[in-house]
Amino acid sequence: MENKIYSITELTNEIKKLLEDHYPFIWVYGEISNLNTPFSGHLYFTLKDNNSKINAIVFKGQLRNIKFAPENGISVIGFGRISLYESRGTYQIIFEYLEPKGIGSLQLAFEQLKSRLSTEGLFDIIHKKKLPFLPDTISIITSTNGSVLFDILNVINRRYQNIHIQIIPVKVQGESSEEDIVNAIKILNEYDNADVAIIARGGGSLEEMQSFNSESVARAIFESKIPIISAIGHETDFTIADFVSDYRAPTPSVAAEIVVPLKNDLLINIQKLTLSLTSHYSRYIKEYRTIVNNLFKRLKDPKRKVQDLLIRNDDLYNRLLRTSMLLIKQHKSCIYWRYDKLLSCNPFKYISKNIEYNNMILLNIFKSANTLIDRKRYILNEYSSKLIALSPMAILQRGYSITRTIPDKHIITDSKNVNIDQKLEVIVAKGTIICRVERK
Repeated sequence: MENKIYSITELTNEIKKLLEDHYPFIWVYGEISNLNTPFSGHLYFTLKDNNSKINAIVFKGQLRNIKFAPENGISVIGFGRISLYESRGTYQIIFEYLEPKGIGSLQLAFEQLKSRLSTEGLFDIIHKKKLPFLPDTISIITSTNGSVLFDILNVINRRYQNIHIQIIPVKVQGESSEEDIVNAIKILNEYDNADVAIIARGGGSLEEMQSFNSESVARAIFESKIPIISAIGHETDFTIADFVSDYRAPTPSVAAEIVVPLKNDLLINIQKLTLSLTSHYSRYIKEYRTIVNNLFKRLKDPKRKVQDLLIRNDDLYNRLLRTSMLLIKQHKSCIYWRYDKLLSCNPFKYISKNIEYNNMILLNIFKSANTLIDRKRYILNEYSSKLIALSPMAILQRGYSITRTIPDKHIITDSKNVNIDQKLEVIVAKGTIICRVERK
């Protein structure tokens, strides 16, 4: 088997695919150095420890999620994915999130759970369900005490009035809040009458949002068949629920804007599409009308064509009539000739000749049959007399009998073949007698 020879590009692509598939998202910690922010707004730096270093990038869109200003010499923990820059053949890490190293127990638990769920694939894009363009029913899972619910309802009502909304009230912090949220997601999927759901709460500390960082809530969101939008806290707040949900909204109001489009925009688009469709088909009909007119001009006058066909039809009719009459005349002559020939060979005169012959043969058959019957009757009477003479019944009529054993019906011809007290059957000319042997 020949070894494959790779080009540089092919080899680089293979290495990039292996790196990105094996390390989709990982947590890394180290010290920032060589920090650089070019005009593009992206953040470039080197992350190092005592023995190694790696190039790192934070794109401009992700910088708003970082709660501190990165500086050279700061030790950080970051969440990102491994990539390979193909033009230089160097690998790098693209960070989605950064935070200073040296965090509390809740944050550490948050990071550990996040890493474990990420390894299991709960955050993978392949599992994200598509949000409906225009849902019929929207479920809102939140507390009814805060302003979050009213903000969502106001935004939805402003963007698209009269849409059906169902509210599942839950506790969003404190004891039993985690269980409330899990049960609400189960109820949402059990009734299955919503197209999309929003899980929302206002901002708060890490302790207050602990329910949304629990494994049970994360798995309930992941297992939900109905798409879920997370709108938890402020724009800079991140929870486990944000990573596992199908879409993350920075705030509850943004979630309301995401879930429904503007009705006025839809109406304007419909009007534009209607005008475009009308214009298109008007142009389409006009073009085909021109084609039809051109074809009509090239078409021969059908009236003249019809007149020619009428004349030809009359001619063909006359020819057909003459041919048919000639053919009928020929067949009539043939029929007359065959009729005359049939009369000359009339079978009735042959029938009258053979009637007398047939009657004579029939009489002879009757005579022969009577003679044969008389002869067979004589032979039958003779055999009947012999049969009667030799019949066992005739013998029984003369006073004889037939003795047989019971129940196997063996005929007794010797007294040695019976035992004392044995039952026997005696057949006489008229009837049967059952006897018992007294002696022999």
